[in-house]
Amino acid sequence: MLFKTMRWIPADAHKSINIWVLYVALPAASLRYIPDIKWSGQMLLPVASSVIVWMGSWFFMEAYCRYKGYSQRSRSSLELASGYSNTSFVGFPLVVAYLGEQSMSIAVICDQSMFILFSIAGVIAAVKGGGAKEGTVSTAMVLRRLVTFPPFIACMLALVLSPVVDLSPTAPFFEKLALTVSPLALFSVGLQLKFKGWRQQIPQISMALFYKLLVAPALVLGVVLAIGMKGAIPAVSVLEASMPALVTSGIVAEQYHLNTRLVNLIIGVSIVVGLLTTAFWNGALHW
Repeated sequence: MLFKTMRWIPADAHKSINIWVLYVALPAASLRYIPDIKWSGQMLLPVASSVIVWMGSWFFMEAYCRYKGYSQRSRSSLELASGYSNTSFVGFPLVVAYLGEQSMSIAVICDQSMFILFSIAGVIAAVKGGGAKEGTVSTAMVLRRLVTFPPFIACMLALVLSPVVDLSPTAPFFEKLALTVSPLALFSVGLQLKFKGWRQQIPQISMALFYKLLVAPALVLGVVLAIGMKGAIPAVSVLEASMPALVTSGIVAEQYHLNTRLVNLIIGVSIVVGLLTTAFWNGALHW
């Protein structure tokens, strides 16, 4: 925000940053971390937690947008801002702070399952919302955008190649590229943040924050209590579900011409408020 205010950077510089994140850094994250995931029955919960948060957001925003009479573009924007957790940039350090370094392996599974889901469901929602103002969005259009989305291609390659090819020699290279995701994505969000007119969007912002920071982790906690599971795996799953909105959502919203200002406002506010609500959920887990 300081770079934008002081005009130290061109007005549309965020577009170049977004290209790097979408075409290089995010694909590298898939190729670095997906091959290291050790799948087991217990690890289904971290994977399921991402699906629970996403499905809850779909139903919640469907009901809210129907009640308000919002367009598909607004609904897709709110889905992107509330249906996916910031499981790495904010999630990793907070999980380590609350639950210890040994919880990182579980947090990585939460992060990668969320990322795979975002690469599929998030892009489909973005395509539907972005194409709504141009006319009917066909299934062929959605599939074409999905299969040409670089992070999705990298996800599929990592899932297909890792069982048959040893990708470990490439890990240091991809890790260096993947480390650029969070700082550059957050820098891009800061360049696009515009607080002018934010009061008119308080209802949308508050509803997105209410779902993402309170309802979503409550849904995952409800599943954990229902199945009677205890230990580090459910604790990390609930805590990651309580994280703020995914920073990359703002980049995808801009790429597909959604309400970028609203999405970025939700991301920025959720990071600040999320520091308090995650502390609440950590206390609830211990209780």
